[in-house]
Amino acid sequence: NFGGNNLNGELSDMFQKLTKLQTIDLSSNQLTGKLPQSFANLPGLKTLHLQENQFKGSINALRDLPQIDDVNVANNQFTGWIPNELKSIGNLDTGGNRWSSSRAPSPPPGTRRVDRNSGGVGVSNKALTTGLIVAASTIGGLIFTAGVIALFARRKNSHHSSHFFDEEKGGQKTVDSNTLTETKPSSVNRTSSVSFKNTPIFHLIPSSQVVATPDRFFKPDGVKAFTLTDLQNSASCFSPNRLIGEGTLGRVYKAKYEDGRKYAVKEIDSSLFGKGNQEEFSHIVSNISCIHHPNMAELVGYCSEQGRNMLVYEYFTSGSLNRFLHQTDDFSRPLTWNTRIRIALGTAQAIEYLHEVCSPPLVHKNIKSSNILLDSELNPHLSDYGLANFHHRTSQNLGVGYNAPECADPSAYTLKSDVYSFGVVMLELLTGRMPYDSDRPKAEQSLVRWAKPKLKDMETLEEMVDPGLCGLYAPESVSAFAYIVSICVMSEPGLRPPVSNVVEALKRLV
Repeated sequence: NFGGNNLNGELSDMFQKLTKLQTIDLSSNQLTGKLPQSFANLPGLKTLHLQENQFKGSINALRDLPQIDDVNVANNQFTGWIPNELKSIGNLDTGGNRWSSSRAPSPPPGTRRVDRNSGGVGVSNKALTTGLIVAASTIGGLIFTAGVIALFARRKNSHHSSHFFDEEKGGQKTVDSNTLTETKPSSVNRTSSVSFKNTPIFHLIPSSQVVATPDRFFKPDGVKAFTLTDLQNSASCFSPNRLIGEGTLGRVYKAKYEDGRKYAVKEIDSSLFGKGNQEEFSHIVSNISCIHHPNMAELVGYCSEQGRNMLVYEYFTSGSLNRFLHQTDDFSRPLTWNTRIRIALGTAQAIEYLHEVCSPPLVHKNIKSSNILLDSELNPHLSDYGLANFHHRTSQNLGVGYNAPECADPSAYTLKSDVYSFGVVMLELLTGRMPYDSDRPKAEQSLVRWAKPKLKDMETLEEMVDPGLCGLYAPESVSAFAYIVSICVMSEPGLRPPVSNVVEALKRLV
């Protein structure tokens, strides 16, 4: 135990012969450099505490330790990906680093694997176990989508089945005629022992540990560094007539260039940053620049000058889904039912990318119709991702009507809270109503509260469908869509499905 001893410098590669070492605690020092590869030669190591240092590089040297069960590498400068092998250990803390949010590369051919059940290193039953998990995941997804298909025939009956994912027990339950059964989990558990509640969204270095130095802005590849003068000229000095949106994190302006290029420029409220605002902003840019998906609003560049921090995105001429659904000017036109399903599916796929492809999983925390942008072909593009770290610093919560019940406590926000917010967006698509409308009678002001009792009855369901559709939809499709909504807006987070199941169910309706 050498924790808190003001040690500095790099660790030498000196651990090859310490095969019986079980515990290493080097926390709260000033150690730098990469982890020595000889860490991989410690078969008896059970506990490794390296938090509160300045280590960098990857932690792949820890991947194949057969006995490791307690790893804390928080608040360093590690990069790359968290090895999947570590995600199933008893205690894992990886916060405060610079992990990549893109898909992790496959391990090289011949990479050895660890059988943690036997304590040995090498080829074992792990491949078989992985196959069983994938099979269980596939079966769970089929159970969910089968429930949606079955609704076509059963929706008019007085008794209904409800399939949902029990997050607390890790299993999927089927409720039918007061009979309760359990099946295998409906999705692979990517963080067996890591609570989403306690996992930092982007693992940014806490502001209290950031040293504000103007020359330390990291410039990521693939995105352009705009000058403040350039953006001011293209956005008419950020005049009110170029303002296209304003939210809890800042304002969005339209930038237009003489060559026809158009961008959306989001200026983040400077009060949301800590002392090291420039370094914190550079981490945000670096993380967002790694996120690429056809249904995401793509980051084009950034600007960080004179204390002003801006994100530059591609511009979508059709505006937001909110504008299409709720504004009554000449710009608005009804969306067809098939287009609404396609918008729901594309948005769900974007959320699935954040939740189940990015590592660690990323909570969006601001899913609403105004953050779903539509291109010229009305394809959806989710915006405002990668900024969840800011939301606990604002005086406002997610838009009224989108908050899941558990979000009265901000620390209780999880991936399932995102699913709830997406369910509200689906309700907007179904009904054409706003999530909260104070102009309606009190019993109808909250969209979720008004709609939930009607979602499971075909007669009342038809009464709540958006009149703008003029009846041009298949009742079976609307019924299945409403069923998906009903489980997304369950009051208990554990009863909501993982978004991957929602994606599969929506694909059946396209």
